[in-house]
Amino acid sequence: MSHRPVRAENQPAPVGPYSPGMQFERLVFVSGQGATDPATGKLVSDDVAEQTAQCLRNVETILQAAGSNLHCVLRCGVFLLDMQEFPKMNEVYARTFGEHRPARTTIQAAGLPGVGLRVEIDAIAYIP
Repeated sequence: MSHRPVRAENQPAPVGPYSPGMQFERLVFVSGQGATDPATGKLVSDDVAEQTAQCLRNVETILQAAGSNLHCVLRCGVFLLDMQEFPKMNEVYARTFGEHRPARTTIQAAGLPGVGLRVEIDAIAYIP
């Protein structure tokens, strides 16, 4: 059994000493992704809906680098700065995943890493 880090060329750099993703056999563990636009290195917006969409694009980029995709996600963790923004986040999340419904935990976090960050999303997926 072996594991390896997963990195994508068009992915924001990690803000700490961790890998954006780790692959173990056919499983991919994606670290929490914020709403940083990889092209600019800045948050896409201060709007939680736009941030959610970018978080999921960043998750998808890592999954694709590992040979997976959003339809192979088994579980997500969603961390919101303000639970009052749950409906906006949930709308984007539902639209992105369509009929696929991974297991999910959503919590309100006391703080997230990065000024202006309103949401962070991690995931566990498999490689088909």
